[in-house]
Amino acid sequence: MVTGTSMPAFAGEGMSVDVVHFWISKSESAALDVFRKAWTASGNQWADMPAQNKVAVQRVVSDRIANGYPPAVMQWNANIGSRELPEMGIVQDIDDVAQADHWRDIIPATVLERISYQGKVYFAPTNIHAENWLWTSRKIFNDAGLSVPASWDDIFAIAEKIKAAGHVAIALGGSRWEVSLIFNDMIYQKFGPEGYARLMSGDAALVQDPRMVEALEMLARLSQYVEPFATRKDKTWADATAAVGAGQAGMQFMGDWAKGELIARGYAVDNDFDCTLVPGTSIAYFMVIDAFAFPLTNRDGTADAQKAFARMILDRDNQVAFSRIKGSLPVRTDVDPTGLDRCGQLGLQMIRAKKGEVSAQSQAMPSQMSEGWIGVVGDFFNNKNMSPNEAQKRLYDIMMQR
Repeated sequence: MVTGTSMPAFAGEGMSVDVVHFWISKSESAALDVFRKAWTASGNQWADMPAQNKVAVQRVVSDRIANGYPPAVMQWNANIGSRELPEMGIVQDIDDVAQADHWRDIIPATVLERISYQGKVYFAPTNIHAENWLWTSRKIFNDAGLSVPASWDDIFAIAEKIKAAGHVAIALGGSRWEVSLIFNDMIYQKFGPEGYARLMSGDAALVQDPRMVEALEMLARLSQYVEPFATRKDKTWADATAAVGAGQAGMQFMGDWAKGELIARGYAVDNDFDCTLVPGTSIAYFMVIDAFAFPLTNRDGTADAQKAFARMILDRDNQVAFSRIKGSLPVRTDVDPTGLDRCGQLGLQMIRAKKGEVSAQSQAMPSQMSEGWIGVVGDFFNNKNMSPNEAQKRLYDIMMQR
């Protein structure tokens, strides 16, 4: 790692930070420990403030800012909506760290764009995820003589066979965002790369296209292969992932953080589970960029601690160790890929080839629009009384509120 003489080191300074985050599953917490241990190894202090989800983090941070005591560090997705933070003037830029450590030379352009605002870097990216993965149970597929699906027709045929055998075909938790990940894959299948990009950027007119109803009908069809909502409403995505690893469910549509959870629970790729990009999206990589942001505070020493924290996040060794546990890819392009499993190698190939990089829905839409979209899609999936046409109308209304 390049070290600038004008910037503080990230160890041995006796610095303190309070960190608000939503990484609370077994694998997420283990990955975050990489940063915790790196920060505290030489006497720095880390006050942990876990929250249930992204919305809860936003609520905690908003309340603390309103009360004049913002946290030093907050977890945030580096997306279109994240630009609202520097626009409002509530986070400090860390551009001097980025310049001193040459981030612009080692971070992919797609990531750099997402962490910057008006030419300055404001976010410290931790890793790159892709949302469009399909995870399958080796036990269930082997027992039934099934092959990993190569098309949506395969998915539905396989789901029917798994269901007939008495297993849960599609593992799913109770959160609406989990449903929206599946729907994004269907949107890409129906509309193609250009149509997907237009929809994710808020093209309201395209929502009225007949293909939107077709995608919603696909989603409704898939709903017959998951547990009833009453059964899964209190389950998390990690519970669903564990069911695939244990051979209790056949498939899960989930980002590559699922791999981190499977590994944390003792399961191994090519032994207990398989990974593939969702059929119809294999030319794409639905990127999610995790990051930390740094609210402006008037506490003595906090600004220096925040910059040191940002430097610690981008340390090469920390990047590799974190992503190995999280199931993601490092944001640095100069890391040693040795040791990445088959899933990671596939993702790294796509990132380095710079082909198919597209923003996930949650990354491309403004925050309020994204939450509205996710809400409609999740409610449609869980509510058998809502028609595809009604869901289409609600999605159009969400887009028109921009």
